[in-house]
Amino acid sequence: MAVIIEQLGLSPYQETYQKMQSYSENRHAESPDKLLVLEHPRVFTLGKHAKKEHVLAPGDIDVIACDRGGQVSYHGPGQLVIYTLIDLKRNKLGAKQWVEMLESAIILLLSRYGITGQTICKRPGVYVGEQKIAAIGLRIKHGCCYHGLSLNVAMDLAPFEQINPCGYADLSCIDMRTLCKEVAMEKVKVELAEIIQDTLKERT
Repeated sequence: MAVIIEQLGLSPYQETYQKMQSYSENRHAESPDKLLVLEHPRVFTLGKHAKKEHVLAPGDIDVIACDRGGQVSYHGPGQLVIYTLIDLKRNKLGAKQWVEMLESAIILLLSRYGITGQTICKRPGVYVGEQKIAAIGLRIKHGCCYHGLSLNVAMDLAPFEQINPCGYADLSCIDMRTLCKEVAMEKVKVELAEIIQDTLKERT
């Protein structure tokens, strides 16, 4: 079954969250898998079991609780977000396998820009050295997945200093622009979505 890519541009977090919740709750055996590709206005999000003390100084940035896994994350313009509305059961995928496939897709994308990404044991996401460049947080219900990944492309990284990213006080974050001067968000959006789409096609 084809994987639909929806380019949503700059999309408010709460509105997008409700959209993917509704789709996941109402999907059926013939519902297509979707990738929602977008950016968010500035927002901090708290995972289902996140500790509020990891939000150090929110300032004027909204803090929104959600039902994904993981701790606190920051989203803002210049960060690529892809929500993966995927029927894992239909694709014969487990949660761990899907996380690993998303990490591999991000690492492949980074390699096209001369950036060496890597994973760190027991810390989902992708790193360049010890600095985090991409985060992954999922929710799986009835064998179907929503939420997804965020990749720092060309953004203001300062708000990450207002939180303990992913619950780690010593974790610093980096973006592609810092490592590779020539990077265009619209191009990266298309490339990463197509890598993930192709990865799923290979399973059919």
